[in-house]
Amino acid sequence: STLEYDVERGCRGSRHSHIEDLLALVTGAEAAMVVNNNAAAVLLILSAIGRGGEVAASRGEMVEIGGSFRIPEIMTQCGCALREVGTTNKTHLYDYENAIGPETRALLRVHTSNYRIVGFSERPPLAELVELGRRHGLPVIEDLGSGSLADLTAFGIHGEPTVQQSVKAGVDLISFSGDKLLGGPQAGLILGKKTYIEHLKKHPLARAVRVDKMTIAALRETLAAYLDPARAREEIPVLAMLGESLESLHSRALVLCQLLADAGCAAQAVETEGQVGGGSCPTQTLPSWAAAIHPGPLTLDGLEEALRRRDVPIIGRISRGRYLLDVRTLADGDVRYVTSEWLADYILERFPVTDGQAAPFSA
Repeated sequence: STLEYDVERGCRGSRHSHIEDLLALVTGAEAAMVVNNNAAAVLLILSAIGRGGEVAASRGEMVEIGGSFRIPEIMTQCGCALREVGTTNKTHLYDYENAIGPETRALLRVHTSNYRIVGFSERPPLAELVELGRRHGLPVIEDLGSGSLADLTAFGIHGEPTVQQSVKAGVDLISFSGDKLLGGPQAGLILGKKTYIEHLKKHPLARAVRVDKMTIAALRETLAAYLDPARAREEIPVLAMLGESLESLHSRALVLCQLLADAGCAAQAVETEGQVGGGSCPTQTLPSWAAAIHPGPLTLDGLEEALRRRDVPIIGRISRGRYLLDVRTLADGDVRYVTSEWLADYILERFPVTDGQAAPFSA
């Protein structure tokens, strides 16, 4: 491993160098760095840029993500004051401009990656916010949350911004997750103007939230796939799942049901809908196909528990009186595992039948 060794110069190097050039190539950003998750990225940015002053952010973007990470509270931890602008549903450019004062350190934009405000709502275009920041000499920071490097409209998902769009708009600092929509390991990626990135790298917190060589190796391979969009769609699991056609999903559901029948379990291919998950693409669903498995002597809850408690857990869901395995998230190897043994025998061995356990199968 040459994690912090420059083999060309024969001296100490930077772990950021393994990722920075590749990220710049994929996104068009001037500079980049990586920390251990996006929450750490926001923590580092606000601590380095906003401490001792105010950061203006829209009331409609006061997000809370899983684990009680809240924008207002993280600002307090970072030593900066939140200056809320606009209203929950409508924030205008003049709201930001009116909030700018001698204590203002930055303008913050937060992508609502796990909820949507719809109806009578509005917020200024990102490029206009960037221009406002430039007029007042203030950096614009954008927390993209689950950040995507691929345009998801081809998969039927609309309104999800890409990292490249934010770079093109001129945002000074952009942060997003390395897992979720990007499809790599857990990490927090920070892109933006070189002067700000260099400032972040020198901040005392940077060492506390840095990533290790295993994360860098996995992230580098993931980003390399994005150099070829066709390769990315094929090799990155989340993109391959999102891009699979309904025809293919239907065929795989039929195959799974037949293999289950051969193993002694009754199942039926049914149409269903799924969500992307991972705090991404809220309110949007994707049509899919699933195998609805007969619970046999068990209740639906009993079947769900039995499969969930296998050595390698099988995680399905109960919907409308059926236990479903959505084939969109089952790889070929997973299908073989699901059908590798007679599930009915497995269930009976670990969960003996008692009176009142059986439940009718509703297809």
